[in-house]
Amino acid sequence: MKMESRNAVLLKLLVFFVLWSYFEGRETEYKDVTCGSLVKLMNTRHSVRLHSHDVKYGSGSGQQSVTGVENSDDGNSYWQIRGKANHPCQRGTAIKCGQPIRFTHMKTGRNLHTHHFSSPLSNNQEVSAFGENGEGDDLDVWTVQCDGVHWERNDAVRFKHVGTNVFLSVTGEQYGPPIRGQWEVHGMTSPNQHNWWQVMEGVFIQPSQDPLHQSAHHTEL
Repeated sequence: MKMESRNAVLLKLLVFFVLWSYFEGRETEYKDVTCGSLVKLMNTRHSVRLHSHDVKYGSGSGQQSVTGVENSDDGNSYWQIRGKANHPCQRGTAIKCGQPIRFTHMKTGRNLHTHHFSSPLSNNQEVSAFGENGEGDDLDVWTVQCDGVHWERNDAVRFKHVGTNVFLSVTGEQYGPPIRGQWEVHGMTSPNQHNWWQVMEGVFIQPSQDPLHQSAHHTEL
């Protein structure tokens, strides 16, 4: 009986360590932000999430507005991470620091965009959502600025616009009707405390050893 009991304990310990190694490995493996993931991005200085909706600017470009919202449950704050139009990234591959990417708004299919128009409240550079069905132009491209090799989910990062060299930013100005209480999102020429962003809620596409079978990991914080 003692030998059987000892074997049972050893078996339980073996199963425990195998399961622990498996889940610990999965957590380590999927700490990176990956291509194809659908995420919410929060400005860490002002605690608002990057947001858009089918409301157009009344000045400047007249394109679809991009704002910041405090509500973490708003479905209009999801953006899909994609590669450049002429250089797509494979679903599930880790996004590298410095890599050019696009953010496509889930609800409207338009891309995060900026150009040489003044933003309506702060007189910085206007940020809009542009294009149709995920296709716009070369002013939809941003690079991820982070310290390591890959963009990790816990990192605070900056997004620098490839075409105009501004940083995606929030400085606290808020709109009146029809989007009362939403915050202006704009481009700023210098890196500072107003242009740090972190991934929050999302559906994260996981890398797979079999490229034909990708999986997704859903996280709501």
